[in-house]
Amino acid sequence: MRVAFYSTKEYDKEFFKKAQGEHEFLFLKNALRSETAPLAAGCEAVCVFVNDELTREVLVRLRHEGVRLVALRCAGYNNVDIEAARELGLKVARVPAYSPHAVAEHAVAMLLTLNRKTHRAYNRVREGNFELHGLMGFDLFGKTVGVFGTGKIGIAFAKIMNGMGCRVLVCDPYPSEEARQFELVDPEELYRECDVVSLHCPLLEDTYHLYNQETFLKSKPGFTLINTGRGALVDASAAIAALKTGQLGYLAMDVYEEERDYFFADQSSGIIQDDVLMRLMTFPNVLITGHQAFFTHEAMAGIVGTTMDNIADYQAGVDLRNGV
Repeated sequence: MRVAFYSTKEYDKEFFKKAQGEHEFLFLKNALRSETAPLAAGCEAVCVFVNDELTREVLVRLRHEGVRLVALRCAGYNNVDIEAARELGLKVARVPAYSPHAVAEHAVAMLLTLNRKTHRAYNRVREGNFELHGLMGFDLFGKTVGVFGTGKIGIAFAKIMNGMGCRVLVCDPYPSEEARQFELVDPEELYRECDVVSLHCPLLEDTYHLYNQETFLKSKPGFTLINTGRGALVDASAAIAALKTGQLGYLAMDVYEEERDYFFADQSSGIIQDDVLMRLMTFPNVLITGHQAFFTHEAMAGIVGTTMDNIADYQAGVDLRNGV
């Protein structure tokens, strides 16, 4: 099968080439947009990532070029018009789980970095400054940690925090079986009680701007918010307002609602036009990484393996085990 990979990085080529077999892979640096859809001409499948656009218009163009399968190499599919795909007879498959530990551990790393200010200490020491003023953190032991979303990643994060001696509250309208080992609460209690909150839920209509002006005000003053889920779970402008008043004490973001034009590329020689993103970067109590939480050897191997399984299912004419 001929497969067009959009938004390809060198690490994608490295891992997917090892599993290529008899398939023909076309690696494209271009993101998938309406104007780049024709690059998939002659391909039966496209393999896309989180910031590729699969609107109705794009899907119509892909269908015209001969594409019949959309293989997402990620878990989320909020960037795909699923209804349009079904109408057009396009199969859509995703990678629902690769290494949940990769994302969960990155969330913990961001939390620890912000709390103990290791990023600031690192820069100080490199300049010969061993002063401790301004580097004080707090014990995580005994703190109340909230987790929105009880999928594999959310549970992995909850287990780590439980192991660190935290009280763990979880919130999910459809909690997993494993969630019952923690305290299941409604959103209002989670907002009110938690010193730390980590977001691991999908981006849906009900979770869009889960943290907004109203919910920031409902939250415990000075709390820490970590988002390794989807950027639009947090209203970034409302987060800035909450940071300015101290209602939000610390913010860790591996994702950003308008990341499409900036993340996964070197922007160091240009001017970033996003004023909200630039304002966030000025706060000493904000830590931003470029959507790297998934980026471990184990996770990449899992993504490749599941994607190839999805392609194999399509070729065999069976129900896609990870179909959307």
